[in-house]
This record gives sequence, C-alpha cells and structure tokens, in this order.
Amino acid sequence: MCRVLIIDDEEAVRCLLTDALSMNGIDTDAANNGSDGLEKFHQEKFDIVITDLVMPGINGNSVAREIRISERPDTPIIGISGTTWLFEDDHFDLVFEKPMSIASLVGAVKNLALADSPAI
Repeated sequence: MCRVLIIDDEEAVRCLLTDALSMNGIDTDAANNGSDGLEKFHQEKFDIVITDLVMPGINGNSVAREIRISERPDTPIIGISGTTWLFEDDHFDLVFEKPMSIASLVGAVKNLALADSPAI
C-alpha cells in the first residue's frame, strides 16, 4: 500500500487531500507545517510527499531540499501552490497549481506509486 505525507498549513487543504486519497485506498498522514512534516518524514516511511510551497517557517522548497539530502532522497515529491513560479523545480517530481483537479492529483499519486513499486 502507498503511504503519502501531506504537508500544508491550510487545514481545509490537508483535510481535502487526506479524504480524497483515503477514498482511493491510499494511506495518508499529515503535518500542518514544514518543520512537523520533516520530523514525520525522518521518523516514518512514506512513499510520496505532497507539500505546499508557501508556509510559515520552513517552506516547501526547503522541505524538498531536505528530503533530497536525506537517507531517502529518491522519495517522489509533489509540490502544490498558488505561486508556482516560486518552485525550485529541480527538487520536485511534479508541481500542481492551486486550485487543482483533485482527480489529477490522485491519478499522479497512483502513477508515482506504481512507478516506484518493485517489478514482479
């Protein structure tokens, strides 16, 4: 089963993404800021990280940079933001502009999960 970490400072967005992914059989955990998200990332195993870009404290670019130098640098990262021009794209596997299609985001998570799963 795919496990996704959602990092976003907006509660409504966290809940929407958690519900949408859960309804599609994807296990999720969430953090309300970059610092808490990185703490969860380092303590637990996640297959994919979805992070907002603009958050107080540690922003999404910093979250992505930290993941890329971690013990699991190949973890796929999806960035979401209304300010996509601020993304440092080389750290992200995919970027979605808010508001985004939830169906497209769920499809992207499923595709990344399939691409990351070992061949049978």
